[in-house]
Amino acid sequence: MTQFPLERFKGLDTPFYYYDMDLLKATLRAVCDATSGDGRFKVHYAVKANANYEILKAIAEAGFGADCVSGGEIQLALAAGFKAEDIMFAGVGKTDVEIEMGLNAGIGMFNVESEPELEVIMQISERLGKVATVALRVNPDIDAHTHHYITTGLDENKFGIDHRLLAPIVNRAVESPWIDLAGLHFHIGSQITIGEPFVLLCYRVNSMVKEYAKRGINFRSINVGGGLGVDYENPDANPIPDFGEYFDLFKNYLKLSQNQTIHFELGRSIVAECGSLISRVLYVKEGVNKKFAIIDAGFNDLIRPAFYQAQHLIQNLSSYGPTREYEIVGPICETSDSFGCNIPIAEARRGDLLAIRSAGAYGQTMSMTYNGRPLAGAYYSDSAN
Repeated sequence: MTQFPLERFKGLDTPFYYYDMDLLKATLRAVCDATSGDGRFKVHYAVKANANYEILKAIAEAGFGADCVSGGEIQLALAAGFKAEDIMFAGVGKTDVEIEMGLNAGIGMFNVESEPELEVIMQISERLGKVATVALRVNPDIDAHTHHYITTGLDENKFGIDHRLLAPIVNRAVESPWIDLAGLHFHIGSQITIGEPFVLLCYRVNSMVKEYAKRGINFRSINVGGGLGVDYENPDANPIPDFGEYFDLFKNYLKLSQNQTIHFELGRSIVAECGSLISRVLYVKEGVNKKFAIIDAGFNDLIRPAFYQAQHLIQNLSSYGPTREYEIVGPICETSDSFGCNIPIAEARRGDLLAIRSAGAYGQTMSMTYNGRPLAGAYYSDSAN
């Protein structure tokens, strides 16, 4: 359960992100404990979830790899201490410069998302005289039962290669002297809170691996992506996801050999609960049918509610009295700049500090300077930074 140092907060300019580093480290330990029984399990942190340097450094120190989706993320990961050989590079639109950067840095693997991308990687690899280790990202057509913006494994999504079109691309990779085809990569979506999609993914992986083994093609690496969800409604009751149950699904349903490694790309489940956006109430405004709490954080600081219709628990840190319902809105000149309607919090007054919880993932990293507003700062439970 995150404890907020209110006395320290009083002297800080809002809005800002506050990170419970003890919770982050406990979460990392939970992941390590859940995977310690099987040396084939390799966890890579999805940098896109939160690229804050202190967060990255803590995760790298815990021995995780990195899942990057841009050249910039590769540079951030290397600067924070991730080993190049533990970096995987995904994304549908890798530029030539980014591919060359990855090859020169000696990253562990490119997750290739299309045949044209494979051809470009081959050309650049030949020019540099470096063999590229790749996994082919397969679109398995599995419904993750999550928000349509964060579903990535259906046949109409832009990600990956349709499983029905994979065979000739596998053959092309096998034939190239500049490609080391290491494995297959899958990712079906994000904020998945039920086990069924992961079980279906295991069945699909098992079938494909068996099919290609019959053709004499054996993949040494299987990457099942990430997607494990968190409890946005009650973060204090469930501050750490049930990683044991999550990894057990793959231990029980994924039928791979002892010579194959299994890679995971966890992001949200590692960092979401350790971060909160702290904002100050500017005004309490009486409407005809509702009350507004106008705060100094906007969707430029946390875009998830406006973009995904996401709901975060919001708490009034300055008051523990009776609750009232508010529409909690920011200062941005857009009607969508709202963190939710009918939100029950302790009665709000000008100057109260509010905590928007579970904001450690896709919060600070998606911030922007719309309306000329500066980026929110960051503070940490065990640091004065």
